[in-house]
Amino acid sequence: MSKYVPLFAICTLFLVSCAGNNNNEKMPQRLTDFVDPFIGTAFHGHTYPGAAWPFGQIQLSPDNGTQGWDWCSGYHYSDSLLAGFSHLHLSGTGIGDLADISFLPVTTPVTFIDGESNADFVKRYSGKYNHDEEEASPGYYSVTLQNNGVKAELTVTERAGLHRYTFPETGEKNIIINLGFAINWDKPYKTDITVVDNHLVTGTRLSTGWAKDQHVYFAVRFSAPLSNAVVGNAGGEGRTVGVISFSNSLVLAKIGISSVSIENAIANLDASLPGWDFEATRQSASDAWEKELSKITITSADADQKKIFYTSSYHTMVAPALFSDMNGQFKGLNGDIQKAEGYKRYTVFSLWDTYRALHPLFTITEQTRVNDMVKSMLDHYKQCGILPVWELEGNETFCMVGNHSISVIAEAILKGIGDFDKELAYEAMKATSFNDRDGMGLYDKLGYKPADKVPQSVAKSLEVAVDDWAVAAVARKLGKTEDAEYFFKRSESYRQYFDKETGFMRGKLSNGKWTTPFDPVFSKHEGSDYTEGNAWQYVWIVPHNVDGLMSLFGGEEPFAEKLDQLFKVEQGVAGEEASPDISGLIGAYAHGNEPGHHTTFLFNFCGRPWRTQELNRQIQTTMYSTAPDGLCGNEDCGQMSAWYIFSAIGIYPVNPSDLKYQFGSPIVQEAKIETGPGKFFIVKAPLASNENKYIQEVKLNGEVLNRSYITHEEIMSGSILEFTMSSVPNMNLFK
Repeated sequence: MSKYVPLFAICTLFLVSCAGNNNNEKMPQRLTDFVDPFIGTAFHGHTYPGAAWPFGQIQLSPDNGTQGWDWCSGYHYSDSLLAGFSHLHLSGTGIGDLADISFLPVTTPVTFIDGESNADFVKRYSGKYNHDEEEASPGYYSVTLQNNGVKAELTVTERAGLHRYTFPETGEKNIIINLGFAINWDKPYKTDITVVDNHLVTGTRLSTGWAKDQHVYFAVRFSAPLSNAVVGNAGGEGRTVGVISFSNSLVLAKIGISSVSIENAIANLDASLPGWDFEATRQSASDAWEKELSKITITSADADQKKIFYTSSYHTMVAPALFSDMNGQFKGLNGDIQKAEGYKRYTVFSLWDTYRALHPLFTITEQTRVNDMVKSMLDHYKQCGILPVWELEGNETFCMVGNHSISVIAEAILKGIGDFDKELAYEAMKATSFNDRDGMGLYDKLGYKPADKVPQSVAKSLEVAVDDWAVAAVARKLGKTEDAEYFFKRSESYRQYFDKETGFMRGKLSNGKWTTPFDPVFSKHEGSDYTEGNAWQYVWIVPHNVDGLMSLFGGEEPFAEKLDQLFKVEQGVAGEEASPDISGLIGAYAHGNEPGHHTTFLFNFCGRPWRTQELNRQIQTTMYSTAPDGLCGNEDCGQMSAWYIFSAIGIYPVNPSDLKYQFGSPIVQEAKIETGPGKFFIVKAPLASNENKYIQEVKLNGEVLNRSYITHEEIMSGSILEFTMSSVPNMNLFK
């Protein structure tokens, strides 16, 4: 935002600078300067622009109050109304929830109308803004409201949120605390607000939605004394609203939350944010992000490329989110109080999405957190007998398909990460694999899930096969030979779904016949054999045995031809009720949804690595941008961004549990990844550019590498990987 500066001030600054030590070096640019939290807030990205701490307990962000799929995070760039600033948010999901404990500054009297819905109450007082008056950076958000002139600023600590409201001198100075505000599936069923004294307000919000039983307790301290406080209701049961009034024009509010109690919320708040220095708190949040972003640094002459990369890195670290309180307590799956002993409990595990690249990225950059995340999953198992499927705020949603916590835990075991109980982990993996969910009983009995008994049968079976391979790999490492043989065999169940006549994975009925009619581009969001996809997208989901999949096609050449067709078909999806998640199309390949994220790398397995390279460059440069619509589909809690980070440096974990990363096409000239104290994995591709997308040669520690991958051990040992890039493909690469 430009500001007028008087001429004498410019002259004074010039003289002062000349009188210095003649050090003309510019201050080094911070990595946080390249992060734009607005990227992904338009189209179907479903991200939010507000203030967050890396993996923190609070995500303090604006909400529009609009209901709908593109407002799953509470905010969409197309909107211009402000319903309030709430304290919990989801980043990039396809279902809306959270947006708890909403604050809205207003300058008019607040009244309650009998029979008025909460949504209509919000409409009467909602703020208006335009994007020219918004600012966002890691750990900070601000906006000036056009309708009342209030400037709102937000920042956070690991466990607390800090608001700063600057009211106009004229008009009232009220903050509405709306516990009845809710988005999409969410519905509060019990709420209360207590004015403890003239600086402290506490309350409770219990709700049901995607998270079936969410508990949020809060405590807010105000910098200025309350001049008045009214607690009313807007919308009926569970819709408590507080109107807190002040005489001061400058009001700060700091808030702590807990899933357990008000006492814990107060303890979280006071320990995490004891003072009132907004600028120092903002700087601390920025510094926390700078530290995290510094774990992977890149060299690039393209400023936009840096913005895409570091914003992607930022988006990989807003979830999973801290869930346990300072004393270790958190809400259990049954509503009881649990305690994390010796670790931090995390929540928001979007595992169907994130097992593919986000969690593999964490095994390189966030090993301490990986240990805590695995312990969080194992505690989930101890509470309910299975590992989490899609855990949210102390609830199991059973959303999506597969048992992908298995893959995450398998990675940690196979990569030697953490001090968690490996035998307990294996017990949990095995028990989850045998749990009769989504037709697993039929899967064990028939060797497949029949389409007439199990909806989305193909997707559910293919994803489980990936997890079965991971269980087998762990069993082998732990010396459980019989189990390893069993699960390796079960991981081959994908063969049951392959139809040689059509060359696709198809639904199979209880009588062994294929489902009909069949159209490989047909999609139906609910009620087909696939999950958020079609036959073209699902035939490739055998990352654990690509050679076995190739054999079904008849070898490398027919496999390569079929794979090439995927990217060239004229119509990639059809059907009146096709899933909106199928976006970012190249032919029938859908980069906007996670099941296909490994697919471009499969050309490495069939002798055409140049196709992997050119398709990676196409996706890097057309599916990601610096605009608010810079994501081609749901961010999905960091998975979309994790793909970009791996791809930009030239590698990708096709099968996370085999500890290999396939080569793609690096677009940055150099990347430096911290793998341990004083240890770095360095990737060099000095000739990489939009045009120079083809690898001519690969060297590892100075030696030519005649394979299409690097191992996890080689990365973590602090190797140097060098790519020689060109605008012409090397048809003999890796042969």
